[in-house]
Amino acid sequence: MNILLDLDGTLADSRPGILACFQHMLTELGHDPAVAGDLTWAVGPPMAVSVGKMLGLYGDDRVDLGLATYRARYTTTGIYECTAFSGVPEMLSALTGVGHTLCLATSKRRDFAERVVDYLGFGSFIPRVYGALPGGGLDEKKDLLAEILRVEGYDPARTIMVGDRYHDIHAAQANALRSIGVLWGYGGEDELTEAGADLLVAAPVEIVPLI
Repeated sequence: MNILLDLDGTLADSRPGILACFQHMLTELGHDPAVAGDLTWAVGPPMAVSVGKMLGLYGDDRVDLGLATYRARYTTTGIYECTAFSGVPEMLSALTGVGHTLCLATSKRRDFAERVVDYLGFGSFIPRVYGALPGGGLDEKKDLLAEILRVEGYDPARTIMVGDRYHDIHAAQANALRSIGVLWGYGGEDELTEAGADLLVAAPVEIVPLI
């Protein structure tokens, strides 16, 4: 089986670093981060989408500047403010141990994702890393999954998407893939159920026997 894995909220708890970078961006652009409240909703979607919606709360349309400001901190500091969710390394080891092929499919920029994979020690389990391209290519998750299927030659009938947000589930549906929604991430049960996830799991250890 080919298993496409989301990164933020699925394999890695990257919320601390991402939220710190959002708050830094808002402050640098002259806004009070407290006005935006809890920004967990912005962790996971394509970054341009999250930044655009966030700045919209302040009536600010400087999305390009916001992205540049966010990435200036993220690339040096925020990228490393993350940890693997409990049980994820063991899950990855078990899945590869029984012969499944693992591939990262994230809305994070591909070069950033590769650094996170290396930092968390996932490289031996996940040799294939796909993400958004600098300049905006493959920002839409459905397009990203289509590209993975094309390049890797995966059979949709033997490929499954694992993620924590509705973007992951909808992208899987758009490419005729089955999907597993993880409940330890940032989306939650209601979001994943409404999106139409085929299965929901509460802990990484549950994924191995399901697949």
